[in-house]
Amino acid sequence: MSAAKLVLFLTAITCSVIAMPERKVSGQNFAQVERAMHPNVQKAGALNVNPDEFGTSYWKNQAQETILNKKDMTFNKNVAKNVIMFLGDGMSVATIKSARVLAGQLNGEDGEGNRLAMEYFPYTGFSKTYCADAQVPDSACTATAYLRGIKANYATIGVNGQVARGDCAASLLEENRVDSIATWSQAAGKRTGIVTTTTVTHASPAGNYAYTSERHWESDDVTFGNDCDDIAYQLIYGKTGQSFNVALGGGRSNFLPTGYTDEEGVVGNRLDERNLVEEWLASKSSANAAYVWNRTSLLELDEEVDYLFGLFEDEHMKYYLDDVNHEEPTLEEMTEAAIKVLSKSENGYFLFVEGGRIDQAHHSNLPRKALMEAVEFSKAIQKAKDLTNEEETLIVVTSDHAHSLTMSGSADRGFDILGIGIAAEDEINYPILNYINGPGYRAEEDGHRYNFSQNDLSDKDLQYPSLVPLSSATHSGEDVGIFASGPWSHLFVGFNEQNVIPHIMAFASCVGEGYTACDE
Repeated sequence: MSAAKLVLFLTAITCSVIAMPERKVSGQNFAQVERAMHPNVQKAGALNVNPDEFGTSYWKNQAQETILNKKDMTFNKNVAKNVIMFLGDGMSVATIKSARVLAGQLNGEDGEGNRLAMEYFPYTGFSKTYCADAQVPDSACTATAYLRGIKANYATIGVNGQVARGDCAASLLEENRVDSIATWSQAAGKRTGIVTTTTVTHASPAGNYAYTSERHWESDDVTFGNDCDDIAYQLIYGKTGQSFNVALGGGRSNFLPTGYTDEEGVVGNRLDERNLVEEWLASKSSANAAYVWNRTSLLELDEEVDYLFGLFEDEHMKYYLDDVNHEEPTLEEMTEAAIKVLSKSENGYFLFVEGGRIDQAHHSNLPRKALMEAVEFSKAIQKAKDLTNEEETLIVVTSDHAHSLTMSGSADRGFDILGIGIAAEDEINYPILNYINGPGYRAEEDGHRYNFSQNDLSDKDLQYPSLVPLSSATHSGEDVGIFASGPWSHLFVGFNEQNVIPHIMAFASCVGEGYTACDE
């Protein structure tokens, strides 16, 4: 065949592809054959997919556009005036994929092709998660890694591997203590803050300011009688905690005495009879400080506030799906409030924001709640992007560890991500989302696998199936993603030990004792 004939032949093929009528399927595949064998499977709703996607040109053009967008990318080597770290607790890759699909489907759009806020960031990498002494980590040792730059033992915060879990005496030794990037930023004259949907004394936020051999020592009701300060006390009086400009989240009872009833009628936990909220206000009497406890008081905040302390629940903040009356601020609203306070500093700031209840919903095998928490987490990231300048603000999004959620099956594109996939060989349907272990385990009935499709799949508290019975699902040991935007964000590409993360943030913002961009 001559070159001219070859060109005419290829042109004809291309034109025939472009001229194809609109189609909902591209041909029979394995999944369709499988579904034909099991007609009791849930059927897909409206796909909401661009019909051009069933041809050739759409994907080739999309790929070429991606290359053109990336080929001229330049590295931002500015000094990062501001650093914002977003931590999706338990936000595994499966969680990101599932939340991405759910977010799209909630908007009546293509879920599979949707993107969460951090997926628009120019640079991505992976973080290798494990403790100094454990293969699968918890949120304490990982917080010590991604905020303080070293690997530590399971359930310990702010101390090195010489401190075993529960060893109070060893945690008091200065040589065993390691400072965080929040501490480094304060030393450089920057404002600092923490925001979380868990208690502000929980493992992840505590990684910014606490030194403890036991992550559960959040209040003195568990440390009473030993020589170690509880985590709540360290937030108010610790060398890093007392200097925070912003602290927003839950955990009010950890700061109030047992004989005190808070604004919502809950009695405090503290046995030392100290009211740490009042003591915090007293310590900031010469500054413009505000304490808030509900959404209204946060949204009506005086713009002149320099120190902001907000405790919106006695324990963890409500799941987004449970806060039907919107009595508590969303993570997006707390993030915006924090940035407004911190942005007043000419020297810049460091802000830590945690979507902490993603993890807790996964522990209970509640994917609808977990994915909605991840969607809200994405909204907070987008708000931060909208409020900051990429030329001077480094934003890093990552997770502390993965979880036991799995996404499997052969569902058509457009299927409800929280729906039923296909029937297995035993002719019983199974959902697209499942857990390896946890409280969603259901025993066989009359020798048959439990038929999950008989449940109300719209129930936000429906526990999805798990393979192994446990009262609480475990974490999993996979690597987790890192998404970065702003100055020196390209340094996060590739596979990274988790403890490298704060060193890169410190390098970019010229804080800490290591080599920095200011030494360039």
